[in-house]
Amino acid sequence: MIFRRPGPAVPEGMTLKVSARAKAMRLRVDSRTGAVVLTVPKRISARRALAWAATQADWIARTQAAVPPAMPLVPGAPIPFRGIEHRIFWDPRLARTPCAEEGVIRLGGPEDAVEARLLRWLRRQALDILTADTALFARRAGVTVGRVGTGDTVSRWGSCSASGDIRYSWRLILAPDWVRQATAAHEVAHRVHMNHGPAFHALVAEIFGADPSPAREWLRRNGAALHRVGRT
Repeated sequence: MIFRRPGPAVPEGMTLKVSARAKAMRLRVDSRTGAVVLTVPKRISARRALAWAATQADWIARTQAAVPPAMPLVPGAPIPFRGIEHRIFWDPRLARTPCAEEGVIRLGGPEDAVEARLLRWLRRQALDILTADTALFARRAGVTVGRVGTGDTVSRWGSCSASGDIRYSWRLILAPDWVRQATAAHEVAHRVHMNHGPAFHALVAEIFGADPSPAREWLRRNGAALHRVGRT
């Protein structure tokens, strides 16, 4: 019988990922949860990788400290909706379907289901409004698009496949309208240019009707906070 020495323990809050494609060790802090992801090439041992990660403790601490606080969706809490701060107003006598008006999102039903209902409602709002945005910019660009969908991606706010399907982060519904619309124009422009060259950026600006770079900067500054909405 062969006894194998157990591998080194991975610290709590850290995930160790072995990747055949990675060329170097890489650390990342998840902007949604503050969890640490350590990606390691196959040729490097876990022991060596964890020893290296230990030398980055100061960077990890600084980066985690910069992660915005969680924003649970509970009665009385603030929530950004289309770039405007709203307050969640819950009363069990109200309709269960949320309704946004004058800086307040009202809903009823059981209190313990408030967050789940709000998240479902936000996703529906995002899909409906982003579908309309996409159709508008597709008409301006003179192109067709495939299916429009939403998800909860971290690395990108939108994507356009070669087949014409476009997918967005539902969290764009939390951002100002002009930020969401600039993102939709960006993805629609990929139906003409599947790259990020000068012609692509010129088309984005043309169909959006303005310089889209302020929207990209807004997402760089505020995107992490959007990913904390609905987190506890």
